[in-house]
Amino acid sequence: MNRANETPILIAECLGKRVQTDEGPLDILHDVSFTVKPGEAMAIIGASGSGKSTLLGLLAGLDTPTSGRVILQGQDLTPMNEDQRAIVRRQSLGFVFQSFQLLPALNALENVMLPLELCGDKSAQSRATALLTRVGLGARLAHYPRTLSGGEQQRVAIARAFVTEPKLLFADEPTGNLDTVTGASIIDLLFSLNREQGATLVLVTHDAVLGARCNRWLEISAGRLISDRSSIA
Repeated sequence: MNRANETPILIAECLGKRVQTDEGPLDILHDVSFTVKPGEAMAIIGASGSGKSTLLGLLAGLDTPTSGRVILQGQDLTPMNEDQRAIVRRQSLGFVFQSFQLLPALNALENVMLPLELCGDKSAQSRATALLTRVGLGARLAHYPRTLSGGEQQRVAIARAFVTEPKLLFADEPTGNLDTVTGASIIDLLFSLNREQGATLVLVTHDAVLGARCNRWLEISAGRLISDRSSIA
């Protein structure tokens, strides 16, 4: 499919982020600009401390930039307050984090049902059950996070991220807390589900091998965008 003329699903425009430290102001991001087309799988790569996770937080509306703006599906997040950005996230985004971010008081099924219930979806239980079965946890629905392995917890987190069929999925170091073999299976699952649902994927990683599975790579160094490359399709 030729996506050359499609309207970007995500626009980062001259993004900057400055924080105050004991030593004075510190610039974490400097004038970062790019667009993401629908259906792309894009990796943001860089060493620890390069600013890539800060950038993801801005793109997802979890934080606000000091300068510049983020436009998500035609909506400028910059003038919105936190409640307004939360509505946009709930309507359009899915998240997979390194630390899983499961609610310990909820079992696997309840964790995956939660975003659907927040949207008033009456089919939350059946949809969550189907997706947990798809990720290989059909026999673990009633298990709580503390009784699941790291790989199983991340499978629950992936199911939760995809259950609302988001248009855009953010994954922040999704294999960072997993061993190599488990991490590889999780990434296979992530990309399989992404293809099945046709979502746009933005993947933050320090792992160049993992990033190479995407069809586009942004490289961040010392808060600056130093490279933007795409595979030859």
